[in-house]
Amino acid sequence: MDHTYQDWYNCIAQYERTFKDWESRADKIVKRYRDDSRSRNNPQAKFNILWSNVQTITPAVFARLPRPDVSRRFRDNDPIGRVASMMLERALEYEIEHYGDYASAMKQSVQDRLLGGRGTSWVRYEPHIIGQKGGEADGAPDDGFQVTEDIDEAETEGGIYKEDQERIEYECAPVDYVHWRDFGLTVARTWEEVTAVWRKVYMGRPALVERFGEELGGKIPLDTRPETSRTYNEKMGEGSSEAVVYEIWDKTTGEVIWLNKSMGKILDTRADPLKLENFWPCPKPMFSTLTNDSLVPVPDFVLYQDQARQLDTLADRIDGFIQALKVRGVYDASEPSLARLFTEGENNTLLPVKNYGAFSEKGGLVGAINLVDIKPIAEGLNMAYQAMEQVKGQIYEIMGIADIQRGQTDPNETLGAQIIKSNNASGRLKTMQHEVVNFATALLQIKAQIICNHFTDDTIVKISGAMQLSQQDQQLIPQALALLKDEPAKNFRIEVTTDSMIYQDEQQEKQNRMEFLSAVSGFLSTALPAAQSTPELTPMLVEMLKFGVTAFKAGKGLEGLIDETADKFRQQAKAMEGQPKPPSPEQQKLQMEMQMEQAKMQMQQQIEQAKITGQIELEKAKQEYQAQENQLKFQLEDQRNREEKQMELQLEQTKMDTSNNKELLLAYLNNAAKIETTRISSGLDTGEIAYAENVQMANILQDQLGYSDMKNHPLQPAIETMYNSNQQLTQLLSALLEKLNQPKIVIRGPDGKIAGVQ
Repeated sequence: MDHTYQDWYNCIAQYERTFKDWESRADKIVKRYRDDSRSRNNPQAKFNILWSNVQTITPAVFARLPRPDVSRRFRDNDPIGRVASMMLERALEYEIEHYGDYASAMKQSVQDRLLGGRGTSWVRYEPHIIGQKGGEADGAPDDGFQVTEDIDEAETEGGIYKEDQERIEYECAPVDYVHWRDFGLTVARTWEEVTAVWRKVYMGRPALVERFGEELGGKIPLDTRPETSRTYNEKMGEGSSEAVVYEIWDKTTGEVIWLNKSMGKILDTRADPLKLENFWPCPKPMFSTLTNDSLVPVPDFVLYQDQARQLDTLADRIDGFIQALKVRGVYDASEPSLARLFTEGENNTLLPVKNYGAFSEKGGLVGAINLVDIKPIAEGLNMAYQAMEQVKGQIYEIMGIADIQRGQTDPNETLGAQIIKSNNASGRLKTMQHEVVNFATALLQIKAQIICNHFTDDTIVKISGAMQLSQQDQQLIPQALALLKDEPAKNFRIEVTTDSMIYQDEQQEKQNRMEFLSAVSGFLSTALPAAQSTPELTPMLVEMLKFGVTAFKAGKGLEGLIDETADKFRQQAKAMEGQPKPPSPEQQKLQMEMQMEQAKMQMQQQIEQAKITGQIELEKAKQEYQAQENQLKFQLEDQRNREEKQMELQLEQTKMDTSNNKELLLAYLNNAAKIETTRISSGLDTGEIAYAENVQMANILQDQLGYSDMKNHPLQPAIETMYNSNQQLTQLLSALLEKLNQPKIVIRGPDGKIAGVQ
């Protein structure tokens, strides 16, 4: 049955009458939270416990933005469901991180819940369409729903052509915050009995014309100014006014209705534009205290408003005590110097008094000054402070805020006592925390449905980054997209939730991860030996591991790898059917011990053989060394004989050239004989001695014979030849000794046995 405008007008009027007192109360609470009354007509001191409590509870129930958690509903081996879950989760993360509307809507809704007692948000579909005409692109923003309009066609001389070719530039699913004044519902006892919800949409003239057309949009009167833009509108004038359009979602008929009270008519009607599972584009609002007979919420502040009023009274009294807590009194006017006692008197400073004797007879300062007793005032101030602490304790008991959550602890308390306090406080706030989590999850679920039902495949692939997945997962993208588009199959196989938004739960999650790693390590240490001894159990053990891993969000990335591993083990188990069973661990251990004993025996034999072979090689090396040494001695003797003959020839030539210096030549020959004697007595390495003696003798010859350049002396070649031969012999002997001292390398034959030593 279709409802008329009058039916909806009466429904809206009934809601406004029912919720009028609540709206008035919520408005006062918001002003109290902002402390607006102080600056207007109430200058007395106050204690804003409402602001303190809201600031304390907000991070306890909404510490950070939630993250989507999309997974396979039954954690079974479903690769298509896994890829579809991954794509949808990435698309939701992109929507949350790229656009700030979700975070803003959540924050404002939580604040409305804590102040007025009801927080609401609204999700819509927004495709941005551009039209191309003559090569130019014209923006054609949509009204927020996926509605296909017929493309106008015009006749020309050439026939019929399409004026505009429209295409979607990009798509999004924004979340709109709905103020508690702008939301409405059919009056009912519980949320399940509600049949329709609506919101007020404030639209200017351009928006009205764009949404409802030139003819209708130009006639809608601009009859309101929203509370949030009242000052702005007054400055801008009447042209900045807006029209209030009621957007009503009727679940009984599955239709969306737009109406305006000033025109007194329904502006537009459409049939279920979003195709959502629960029809409404908004989740159940976050309510404060409710009873089963009404959806009118009771704000939290109402439950402790009497105690808050007492705090204000005590704060005002404390302010008065502090103002009165000052030194006051009277003094004897006959002694004017006493007036300077509290104004000029400093540390260790005395004031002169005339006629001190008479002043002393009157009783001195005690008789001349009388001060007001401030002790009762100080006691009253302390009592006011104590009373304030008691009243705050009552408020914290009502709200469930433990001192441990405000950062105040008793140093004498044990850790167990503090943990008990924290757990009790968490228990009191647990209902509120779950309410916020459920609200955030419902918003994400509506977002996910809009993405699956209305986003194009190309948009889903782009915003989810599906082309960055593994090659195997990319092959499943078409099937995953088909699954996301199939609403019943998607609901059966995919589950959309959120992670925790509470700081304490984050700490618990870290602890759970460490416990998870410990549990997995313990499972693997037990499962691996069992899999080695009984390969048939491997697929079952892998499934058990998957059962434990998939319960944790951190293990979701391992699901694909675990599935592949399980499939490989199943194939291996199937291929091994009918084949002989591998030896047991005890048999394998015995075989390994036998192999180790055989290896030890072979090693011992090789060592003994190496010792024998090494002795033989050592004897060979000694013989080779003796033979080389004898050969070198023979070569040395032969070289010496040639050198002596050459020297004799050179000496004869020198005798002929130096007939007048016989004595000098005789000395030279004696020195040569001395060199030969030294050479024989010193052994083989005498090149340096011979060279030094010959150089000395050559210097004498140079001085006596008058040679200016020894290079031209006849004896110089003989001396150089002798030195070089000695150096060559020394180098050969050093190389031979170095070779003999090198470590021996065992050479094995093709059969692995020792064949020799190098």
